[in-house]
Amino acid sequence: MIIRIRKIWLWEAIAPVANAASGMAVEDNCKLKFLELKKRIFRFIIFRIDGQQVVVEKLGNPQETYDDFTASLPADECRYAVFDFDFTTNENCQKSKIFFIAWSPDSSRVRMKMVYASSKDRFKRELDGIQVELQATDPSEMSFDIIKSRAL
Repeated sequence: MIIRIRKIWLWEAIAPVANAASGMAVEDNCKLKFLELKKRIFRFIIFRIDGQQVVVEKLGNPQETYDDFTASLPADECRYAVFDFDFTTNENCQKSKIFFIAWSPDSSRVRMKMVYASSKDRFKRELDGIQVELQATDPSEMSFDIIKSRAL
């Protein structure tokens, strides 16, 4: 009987996190804005989880830089982001790649990290056209040089 009570108690402690991850909805606006990013209307999009769904938090206009994008990410909260990175290849060709970035700073809450990590793959599947994925826990893991090397 004691074992059973402990199992129930443990499940009740874990269930809210599991349900939040498995039942995560994606707001239609997320997909629409991503399609617009692919048409170069936006440079980047930052998404956040609001309750039980992923929503658009910020849209970056085409003139904004990679530094503007990184400055838009909160220092102590997780986010998903997509960034349209323009670059020149070694053969002097202009190219562009869409990066998916899972931002999970070390200073964010453990529960938040768990929810974002468990929802990432489902959310990423909703965005058709992502070419490079990057996971970052501090700004050095997503520096301009790292982005450029991953694009090439």
